Amino acid sequence: MGRFLQFPSQLMLSQRGHLFPWVPVCLAVGIGLYFELRIEPAMWVLWLCLAVSPLALLWTRYGAVVGPLVCLMVLTAFGFGLAGMRAHQVASPVLDFRYYGAVEGRIVAMDRSSSDAVRLTLDRVVLERMDPSRTPTRVRVSLHGQQGFSDPRPGDVVILTAHLSGPGGAVEPGGFDFRRHAWFQRLGAVGYTRTPVLLLEKAGEGLWLFKARMWLSARVQSQLEGETGTFAAALMAGERSGMSQETIKALRETNLAHLIAISGLHMGLVAGFVYASLRYGLLLLPWTRHSGHVRKYAAFGALLAAAGYLALSGGSIATQRAFIMAAAGLTALMLDRRVLSLRSVAMAAVVVLLIRPEALLSPGFQMSFAATTALVAVFSAMAARQVRLPGWLGAVASVVISSAVAGAATGPVGMAHFNQIATYGLLANLVSVPVMGLVVVPMGVLAALLMPFGLDWIALKIMGLGLDWILFVAHRVAEWDGAVRPVVSPDPWVLPVVALAGLMLCLWHGRGRWTGLVPLAVAVVAWSQTQRPDILIADTGTLVGMMTPEGRALSRDRGAGFIADTWLENDGRGGDQIGAALLWPESPLKRVAEAQLPQIGVMHIQGKTGAKQVSRCARDQVVVSSVELTLTGGCTLFDPMTLRRTGSVALYLEEGGPRIVTDAEKTGRRLWHPAREKRALKLAKNQ
Repeated sequence: MGRFLQFPSQLMLSQRGHLFPWVPVCLAVGIGLYFELRIEPAMWVLWLCLAVSPLALLWTRYGAVVGPLVCLMVLTAFGFGLAGMRAHQVASPVLDFRYYGAVEGRIVAMDRSSSDAVRLTLDRVVLERMDPSRTPTRVRVSLHGQQGFSDPRPGDVVILTAHLSGPGGAVEPGGFDFRRHAWFQRLGAVGYTRTPVLLLEKAGEGLWLFKARMWLSARVQSQLEGETGTFAAALMAGERSGMSQETIKALRETNLAHLIAISGLHMGLVAGFVYASLRYGLLLLPWTRHSGHVRKYAAFGALLAAAGYLALSGGSIATQRAFIMAAAGLTALMLDRRVLSLRSVAMAAVVVLLIRPEALLSPGFQMSFAATTALVAVFSAMAARQVRLPGWLGAVASVVISSAVAGAATGPVGMAHFNQIATYGLLANLVSVPVMGLVVVPMGVLAALLMPFGLDWIALKIMGLGLDWILFVAHRVAEWDGAVRPVVSPDPWVLPVVALAGLMLCLWHGRGRWTGLVPLAVAVVAWSQTQRPDILIADTGTLVGMMTPEGRALSRDRGAGFIADTWLENDGRGGDQIGAALLWPESPLKRVAEAQLPQIGVMHIQGKTGAKQVSRCARDQVVVSSVELTLTGGCTLFDPMTLRRTGSVALYLEEGGPRIVTDAEKTGRRLWHPAREKRALKLAKNQ
């Protein structure tokens, strides 16, 4: 019995000196718990969680076993309170009705929608006949139709006539919650316009960093035309609005999308190139050659370059993580200190989570830290075992190992979020990443240095050759048969279990790390047994999807395209909306689309014309309507009034009868969801 009690103590003592990387893990657990709640916690609970955080400073007094456990619980509570406070801090009005009218605002961001339309994000919003206290802080509008105002600039005050509504919920229960995502961006309404955008006032003071980014983007694209120029602008200024969806899709399908997401690769190459250039340059000068501080001067210059790159690139999560790690390494170099790589990764994660706890839920955060943690762990293990290869063989092996390890680490995250796996991603990276490191990034830095003299075109032309090669590889490989394989969306708990397995394998020291294979095996089995809903209903009532042996059949062949594409991707079977509509038993072109499953019938009524054709329904039918209506017959009805309370709906056909799951049940009553009636989760049934 005594030996049994000694085991936890020996286990924790074996990890002494290696526990700091678990600090962001504990924070992440607390943040994740907050977002998984169905009821918003009271403010006093959040304050209590933050108030206990000083106990973490005293954890060493509790011994080698109890101390770390106390610290774990305190950090988890702190993460919980931190996420809750952040959610309250960013609170702003959300539009709770459909608005059509004049919209005035200042342009603070520009990007492209999934349909390749330019989108403007506006602040200082003014809506016609709208109380300022209820007006959203920010709105985002997609520009369709012929636009007379073709050159929007940062800071311009514009006016337009737009259709707006509050951010939509998940397209299926348990799916990506856009309302929550928009809440933390203070985005209170989204919509579109088909009329020209008019300029009210040219850009004034403020937004200087955004203006600098857009100026740099325009400068680069004036020297490099087409997709090459937009690719270069994305790398140098973090401005992707010019990139077409076709190119982004090709990069994603070949696992090269990380090349346009400014991350550790780019930051490391920029900092490394500047450091090496400054160091060798200072060695050539007689008055600095023998000073003994050449490395420190070079490191300081590289740190300034990295900070400038962070600012100009837009400061995404991956870029923040990369900068913090680079800054830690360069600072340690200036102070003649040793850098512990996993601690640098952990430090970067802590900083990002403290600033933006909601970043934990984003694919960018998950993929960035998964890749970096795995790479550091693998190369640290190789260094400890003195695994080295001579000359060019070592360089080639490093590229292969880096691509393979990063791909394996980010693969589950990419498959869970994007429902696909790039079959030839490793090959595409092997022939593209060296070009990025040897040609593209060095020429980009050189172009920035030559820009004040008007000679940046020299470096940009060479940079363009490297980008042309990467684009060629992406488009050519994406055309190969089987380049992309669809993957079914897993249950929400599967990805956290995979993350736990990966953290055990990377962070735990000793043979105990191999216990991480157990949760990994559990996750793989659970993922392979994922059950998809037999029936899906959009929260707008405009689309119904029914699972058949050939795949999901859709009640419409056009309209609600984003919802349709998401459903088909989550099913992991591929295909498009038109092909899925052909699987519907009757023509989806009719205003009333009907289908029969073993336990239940499905009827989808579209528009007022379809509603006039139906007055009765059967008790064993599920009726979905895009307009409000009244039926007799006792069926289960989902019309706009009901769907406003339930959100999207999923039905599972089980032996005891259909099991209905709603988005309202999954999300609960949170800050980012409008207040629902007390009986919101009870389905409406007509008698």
